[in-house]
Amino acid sequence: MNSIFRITAFLEGLSYILLLFVAVPIKYQSGDDFYVQLLCMPHGLLFMAYVFLALYLKPQYNWDTKTFLLVLAASIIPFGTFYVDRKVLK
Repeated sequence: MNSIFRITAFLEGLSYILLLFVAVPIKYQSGDDFYVQLLCMPHGLLFMAYVFLALYLKPQYNWDTKTFLLVLAASIIPFGTFYVDRKVLK
């Protein structure tokens, strides 16, 4: 299950970065929201999968409240899931 969570964390982080730093600037510079629409649904599904997997894995990893909140907060901070993968999951 660890590998599924790590893959989900990577994909969620990547989709968030693409959404924030590629799709949104294109939308506001050219007025074309195609890329935002393209990335929103996959990012939302990956975000929900990340949160549900974190909830599921919390007792297995024996995360204390601080660590668990860090894992959850990482999903809304750009590059946060990469930090969690490197510092918490390894």
